[in-house]
Amino acid sequence: MADFVAQAGPLRGLVEDELAKLFTPEGLLTDAEVPPGLAEPMRYALLGGGKRLRPVLCLATCQAVCGDPAPALPAALAIEVLHNYTLVHDDLPCMDDDTLRRGRPTVHAKYGYGQAVLVGDALQAAAFQLALTPPKSHAESTEFVSHAESAENAESGSPAGGSAERSEAEGVVQHSAFGIQHSLCMALACAAGPAGVVGGQWVDVTSSPPHDEARVSYVHAHKTGDLIACACEMGAIAAGAASEEGFGGRSPRSLAREFGRALGLAFQIVDDLLDAEDPAKASELSILRVCTPEEARARARAATERALRALDALAAIPAGRTGSPDGRAPSRPQISALALLRSLAEDQLSRTL
Repeated sequence: MADFVAQAGPLRGLVEDELAKLFTPEGLLTDAEVPPGLAEPMRYALLGGGKRLRPVLCLATCQAVCGDPAPALPAALAIEVLHNYTLVHDDLPCMDDDTLRRGRPTVHAKYGYGQAVLVGDALQAAAFQLALTPPKSHAESTEFVSHAESAENAESGSPAGGSAERSEAEGVVQHSAFGIQHSLCMALACAAGPAGVVGGQWVDVTSSPPHDEARVSYVHAHKTGDLIACACEMGAIAAGAASEEGFGGRSPRSLAREFGRALGLAFQIVDDLLDAEDPAKASELSILRVCTPEEARARARAATERALRALDALAAIPAGRTGSPDGRAPSRPQISALALLRSLAEDQLSRTL
């Protein structure tokens, strides 16, 4: 991940700065009604480092679609806060029973079992509050595509929504503030809930050897993959991308989700391969329970290829500021974001293959 960490430096720095601001006097997590004793372990859990993979994916996907990561900043924070809630609960004695994370005592090891449960609960709720928070420039950017197209129509002398091609492009964009925040929360809830992360955790916790293909695939898809796919999808939503309309269902939102789902699978397979020699991981559910290391590497390569195909398709779709029906090329910020997403997908393999 070294190349990704370097390339994603500006977006990672933005995420770190904004996470820290949550705990300032004006921040979300220092409201007068939040007990100081609760704010401290929340800060400990959230600001303890990490790659910030999911929020970077969210911001980069937004930038790839509309040319600007800013509309996705609250969503990026939401996905990272929710991810850290899952880590706090995963570490509990009733789950993975880990006492160290990132070289530091886990939340329950430092603050107590009951306290860690409540910290996780608080982070989960805060994630949805963030998902409902418009970006700071929301008043100016809520309908940025509509305003841009109105200006273009005025310059060209054509009426709004004039051509069939423009109508098709407009079909993949949502403009209302309510629609965007509602879609963000729905995506986050689906990824986090019983058909998402919790469902994957449930199957993981309740399963015992021998593990079969279906069980391993389910846990990989939901315990790990859903939040990565959600991060990408939320970035597209924040950029204004609609769900499945236009282009035969190949909208920016659906392609972002497809990219994230394939990337998440490759990410988890590579993690399993890296953990293969760790005695502490010997009893955990792993891809190596159902295939050889060589087969696992082949699966990781195949998943990466699927992710790259989805990314190529995303780059080719005119939606928002990704391009236009008259053939304008993507902007420089969009090209940069697409390159970062491609590098991240490719770098997964170089971690071990």
